[in-house]
Amino acid sequence: MLGVAIIEDIGDIREGLRKLVDATDGFRCTGAYTSMEHALAGIAQSLPDVALVDIGLPGVSGIEGIRILRQRHPDVKLVVLTVYDDDDRIFGALCAGACGYLLKKTPPRDLLDHVREAASGGGPMSPEVARRVIALFREFHPPERADYHLTPHEARLLKMLVDGHNYRTAAAELKLSVNTVAYYMKSIYQKLQAHSKSEAVAKALRNGLIR
Repeated sequence: MLGVAIIEDIGDIREGLRKLVDATDGFRCTGAYTSMEHALAGIAQSLPDVALVDIGLPGVSGIEGIRILRQRHPDVKLVVLTVYDDDDRIFGALCAGACGYLLKKTPPRDLLDHVREAASGGGPMSPEVARRVIALFREFHPPERADYHLTPHEARLLKMLVDGHNYRTAAAELKLSVNTVAYYMKSIYQKLQAHSKSEAVAKALRNGLIR
């Protein structure tokens, strides 16, 4: 019996997912939460095998919540279920600790197959998302020896982005202003010849800049 938690702020979607899970043999819904704040409290009381996480949540975002859940409950498989398929959100979620990324148009039967896949250690992705991930990594062709001359401050900030932080949470952790973080990021972008956070993160991972 696979336990599935649902984190979704839209009532009709949340209730539909709950009914789908509970009505399917081999599955049970351990909790259906309207916000990440509620989920963080509820999941600690009833751990699921897999959590379906929306990104566009009020308050704590899905990506920030994934990072927190990953730290607190590393055995719970976190799968994004969202309407967003842009590069920044995809890489932000995967770097924060999501093991999969699905779009809400996924048919119900396929969705439950993906939940099983995640529970067994797989990394389910909607075809559109998988194509974007592959395409983005193919854009980067690093030299045999890449040396981007990042300062210690820049390297630390880049590591935080890889771990799922955004500018605001990184600024709070480093006790800097958001403007200062943005200044460092501008320098990082120039050194890596990247044009967005997702490109910088992908290049850092591909080139082994972060350990």
